[in-house]
Amino acid sequence: MAVCYDGNVLEELLRLLKLEKIEENIFRGESQDLGFGNVFGGQVVGQALSATSRTIASGFQAHSLHGYFMLAGDASKPIVYTVDCIRDGKSFVTRRVVAVQNGRAIFSATASFHKNEQGYEHQTAMPDIKGPEGLENEVEMVTRLSDKIPLEIREKLLCKKPIEIRVVNPINPFSPKAMPPEKYVWFRAIDKIPNDSAIHRYMLAYASDFHLVGTALYPHGRTFWSSDMQVASLDHSIWFHREFQMDDWLLYVMKSPNAAKARGLNIGSIFTRKGVLVASVAQEGLMRPLKK
Repeated sequence: MAVCYDGNVLEELLRLLKLEKIEENIFRGESQDLGFGNVFGGQVVGQALSATSRTIASGFQAHSLHGYFMLAGDASKPIVYTVDCIRDGKSFVTRRVVAVQNGRAIFSATASFHKNEQGYEHQTAMPDIKGPEGLENEVEMVTRLSDKIPLEIREKLLCKKPIEIRVVNPINPFSPKAMPPEKYVWFRAIDKIPNDSAIHRYMLAYASDFHLVGTALYPHGRTFWSSDMQVASLDHSIWFHREFQMDDWLLYVMKSPNAAKARGLNIGSIFTRKGVLVASVAQEGLMRPLKK
């Protein structure tokens, strides 16, 4: 039976993402079970960025990470992250990281870090979207639909979450109707986070995997919960543009420009409440119809 963690769930997530150093450039992270047995992809992305950040000199900040999911992770076991220091330049630093579980690579990524520089600026405008006030959060949604969710998963989904998520245009996960391939989600950490840009970046990397892969399913009237679908993240890329606070509301604008050959492409833009574009995300996901 799933049991909710009864302590500070945000502190627990911060501890989970911080990692334990077990050797030079080698780190170990515990895993988190969100109710599905497999490790949440955002956890691996966030921990991978955290591991690479631990090998960087002060003055550099993560500006991008590009990774591939290769195997599903086991949420009951820890993950070891091995960092390869590819290059230390004057302006850019490059790291490669491989996540290993049971002696097999489950995720690999390249991360780049950049010294702050001044230059030309422009950004796309934030769409005119309803604010987070009055929107149902995900725990409230699960409570409303709890009779349709298997008990062993329901208990985990009803637990208090370190990241509050409110979907502007939700789809009924058990009775979906076709909608345009666009999704708008407000999210934030439930409490204050230490004033360390590295922490805010790997926390955002963690949160950036929520909801993204399902956007490509919107126009087909399918969801992660559809029994006739196999859905999984295949890769994940994130670019950090400007400073932000994970403990303040951020708007995640997700759009899917293409689906073909059992894969769906999803593009995300993350804005502050004031309309500042702070990060961009791209991910292709498996969306395989199952034969009956």
